[in-house]
Formats: sequence, C-alpha cells, structure tokens
Amino acid sequence: MNKTGTYLASLPQWQKDFLVTFRTTLHDVSDTIEEDFKWNAPVFLIDGKLAFAMSAFKAHVKYNFIGNGALLSDPNKLFNNGFDSKKARGIDLREGDVVDLAKLQGLVEDSLRLINN
Repeated sequence: MNKTGTYLASLPQWQKDFLVTFRTTLHDVSDTIEEDFKWNAPVFLIDGKLAFAMSAFKAHVKYNFIGNGALLSDPNKLFNNGFDSKKARGIDLREGDVVDLAKLQGLVEDSLRLINN
C-alpha cells in the first residue's frame, strides 16, 4: 500500500469517504495528475508542480487548491477557507456535510485550465 493508501486507511470512515471523493474527482478530471506525499498528507502534482492537497484534522477534512485557488471564480461558493492567502483556497468539510460532486468537479476543471494555460 502506498503512503496515500496508508493515510486513508488510518482515518475514520467519514473522513476517508470525503478524501477518497476528492482524490477520485481529481483523477477523473485529469489523467496527468500525479500523487505524492508532503507535510504528512497526500498532495497532487501537475507537471511536477503542486496543485492540490487533502488532509484530515480532528473535526474536519480539507481540500486545498494550491497555487491558483485565489484566482478561481467560485460562483457556487464552495471555498470556505483560505481567504487570507494570496494563492490558495480551501474547502473544509465536517462529518454530515454533503459534497456536490458536479460543482466540485467544475472547480477542479477550472483550476486545471488555469494551470495548463
């Protein structure tokens, strides 16, 4: 099992479910995303550049849009963290929250378009 698999296996089921959703969405949107492990958490690279990260905390999980999150239009108001950063934005989710997969996928697609241009 790789580091991401080990990381996910160690989490409560609700956290694992959220993070697997994000990981799956990233890979569904792009077949060029590479996985790595940094800061004791899974990160995702495009052409060797850090693009996304995900992590679990005691009471929430976080989807990080690193590098260009602050440049993204977020008409669906998915971002709820990281507004003080000049580059990144985050989505924090707590047990019982619901993820709109179509909106999340759209945000990931927008992020990848910015990265690839």
